[in-house]
Amino acid sequence: MDFGLKGKAALVLASSKGLGLGIAEALAAEGASVLLTGRDEAALAAATDAINARGAGKAQWVASDLSNPAFVDTLAAEAETRLGRVDILVNNTGGPAPGTSTMMDEETLTAQAQAMVFRVIALTNRLLPAMVATGWGRVLTCASSGVLQPIPNLAMSNTLRSALVGWNKTLANEVAADGVTCNMLLPGRIHTARTDQLDAAAAKRTGKTIDEVRAASRAAIPAGRYGKVAEFGAVAAFLCSEPAGYVTGSVIRCDGGSIKSV
Repeated sequence: MDFGLKGKAALVLASSKGLGLGIAEALAAEGASVLLTGRDEAALAAATDAINARGAGKAQWVASDLSNPAFVDTLAAEAETRLGRVDILVNNTGGPAPGTSTMMDEETLTAQAQAMVFRVIALTNRLLPAMVATGWGRVLTCASSGVLQPIPNLAMSNTLRSALVGWNKTLANEVAADGVTCNMLLPGRIHTARTDQLDAAAAKRTGKTIDEVRAASRAAIPAGRYGKVAEFGAVAAFLCSEPAGYVTGSVIRCDGGSIKSV
């Protein structure tokens, strides 16, 4: 299948590693020009070099920090300068520290909401008019399976990411007739450094070994294994593709069947 992404320009947030990098790699493999972002300049440079060495789409990088108040204006200007335009925006953010609902304090909650929700919405609003003007655009927002089935000890993530579900559906309805799709992609247990961090936290909290925690996680997944970053990236690339133009306002799972709801 031709995804129709050759010549398209994509901005992928938090893409120096993990799921964000997997999406950037998948888009570039389809011929898109990709701008990687994040705080780790060394990781961004290495990832960009690796993508460019494969010889499909082109990759560039720019350092950015979602916690910076100037994030939206600075990154939008950089993206427009480097890419010329943004056809595809992939909203991806890191997750907050594990914890229960009663451990959430107002100061931390406010700071995390700024980075995980408010600036995602503001950046989308900043880049959306150009997509509408050209009659083609893709907004893909990565969240967590916790928005459908809250994950124990990830109270802040469950809370803040859930806010994006209502926003995504509302926005999708507003711009569908303009050729812009807005979807959400939820990872299940995809093996990344973040997954290792959460497994280690669970082991410490429960007194189990990491191997025991991972075995229990695999047992709860119908597919019987953790997902691969490349599998997640492939789903993301399809949702950003030309053939996926009639998919919008949707919440898509890439979870091996682990989410229990229908």
